[in-house]
Formats: sequence, C-alpha cells, structure tokens
Amino acid sequence: MNEIREVDGNRFASLDGFYDEVSRVLIPGAKWGRNLDALNDILRGGFGTPKRRYTLSWRSSAKSRHDLGYPETVRVLERRLAECHAQNRSDVSRQLEAARKGEGPTVFDWLLELIGTHSDITLELK
Repeated sequence: MNEIREVDGNRFASLDGFYDEVSRVLIPGAKWGRNLDALNDILRGGFGTPKRRYTLSWRSSAKSRHDLGYPETVRVLERRLAECHAQNRSDVSRQLEAARKGEGPTVFDWLLELIGTHSDITLELK
C-alpha cells in the first residue's frame, strides 16, 4: 500500500516555512541543512522518510503557488546572492533580475521540479 504524507500549504507562506513543514511531515525532530540540496537528500530517503514509494499530498497548493511566487523568489535569490560564491554571482544575479520582472521559475516551481525528480514519490496537488 502506498503511504501518504501530507504537506499543508496553510501552515506556511515562505520557503523557510516549507522547510518547517517538511520537517514536521517527513522527518520530525531531525536537524537538517534547510536548503534545496538537503531537501533533495531527504526526498531521496534514508532520513526517516519512507523507504518505499509514497505519495506526497500538497494540500492548499494554490495558496502555496501564490505564496512561493515571485516576491518570495526575489527574497530567496537576494539572500542567495549575498551568500553565494563569487563564481555563482552572475548566474544568481540573472535569476534575480528575471524574478524581479516576474519571469522564470519561482520557488514553487523549484520545489515541484525537485520533487518530480524522485520517481518513488507521487506528488498530488490539492
């Protein structure tokens, strides 16, 4: 039987809040890096996440699509630009400029793409 884990978009309005929700739903009590690379590791499994195929149900995903849209993407990219290695600054700057214009992928898109790379996870947007 396919296990279901539910992320509730009503419980967060930012990427940091999403990370809190992932902690609550997938790895309660565990400490982790709270970034996209660490999230990828969690989704891969072995950190208390189901070891077999499971469904990640994202409740209130329309709210999350809005909350994790361009304003949040700009905020995340501004923070990333301030912290990134000099070699990555031009790429992050281009992404930031696009996000400021309302172009390119949003934080919500990043998360969908990342989750989608894991064939053992079925994503349901509700």
